[in-house]
Amino acid sequence: MAEIEDADKVICAMRSSVPVDLEEGKTYYWCTCGRSKKQPFCDGSHQGTAFKPMAYTATATEQRKLCQCKQTANPPFCDGRHKKLPEDAAGKAFPPNSVP
Repeated sequence: MAEIEDADKVICAMRSSVPVDLEEGKTYYWCTCGRSKKQPFCDGSHQGTAFKPMAYTATATEQRKLCQCKQTANPPFCDGRHKKLPEDAAGKAFPPNSVP
C-alpha cells in the first residue's frame, strides 16, 4: 500500500460549513480527515491515515451546519473556525485542532 502524504493532518475540504438535513435517530458518519469525496460524510478515504469517521446520531429532525474545514471544537457541527483559516485553505493539510 502506498504511503499517504500528510496522514497525520486533516485536509480542509472547504473553507465553509454545509447545511445538512438530519433525521432524528439516524446515525451519520462525519468525515474527520477531510479526504472524503462525499463531504461532509465519510467514504472510507481515511484508510492509511490516523483518522476514523465520527459517528453522530441525530437527536432531532432538523437542518444543521456541518463543519467542512475539520477544525471545529464541536464536531460535527461548524463553530466558525473556518473563518480563521487562510482564504486558500481548501484542499490544504493542517494539524488537527490547529485553529484557536
